[in-house]
Amino acid sequence: MKAIILLSGGVDSTVVLAMALGRGLVCYGISFDYGQRHKVELKSAALIAKNYGIEQKIIIIDPQTFTKSSLTTASTVVPKDRSVAEITSLGIPSTYVPARNTLFLSYALGQAEILNADEIHVGFNAMDYNCYPDCRPEYLEAFQRIASLGTVQGIKGNGIKVIAPLIHMDKTEIFKHGKRLHAPLHLTFSCYDPSIDELPCQRCDACVLRTSADSFCHSSKNEMMDGG
Repeated sequence: MKAIILLSGGVDSTVVLAMALGRGLVCYGISFDYGQRHKVELKSAALIAKNYGIEQKIIIIDPQTFTKSSLTTASTVVPKDRSVAEITSLGIPSTYVPARNTLFLSYALGQAEILNADEIHVGFNAMDYNCYPDCRPEYLEAFQRIASLGTVQGIKGNGIKVIAPLIHMDKTEIFKHGKRLHAPLHLTFSCYDPSIDELPCQRCDACVLRTSADSFCHSSKNEMMDGG
């Protein structure tokens, strides 16, 4: 079986790739250059694809497609210094990119038909629900209907499945799962507003969530080693 993996270069998509390979699937990574201010993530995506020995395609999308987002518009401020509770409860942030996942999944669907792939894997997770409307389970179900109705494979009865294996996991659970799978988390990049030297800002939502999850994993491991 073949799977298309939406590979951003972050922790979530890397763990998703590790899970798919663990099932014995033949995986193809696709990444997107859409003028994002954290374009350095594409370097991580390439390193992860190379680490696993899979093919990766970078699809370029005109940045003007995604205005009104702080990830694509320099004049819009990226939220900083928010707690995990604030990040997950204060609604849709400026880092929401209008219709991005719909376009990404549409490209993935096209690639799946070209390669005769059986599945598309995405890194949606439980902490995305309140922040991003195109990461909710209801959205995933709706896109699955599109995949079933709007493709030749779907019409023939062997429709492409859209899978989000992390949909019920939070960041800490994802980190733990990634470590169990020996996923190359050290190659991943998680920052919405990196410095000119391509270093994480340590203050944006992505950095806060990563630091919180990684710290929890380390503290839990130390407690187990100490017999706690």
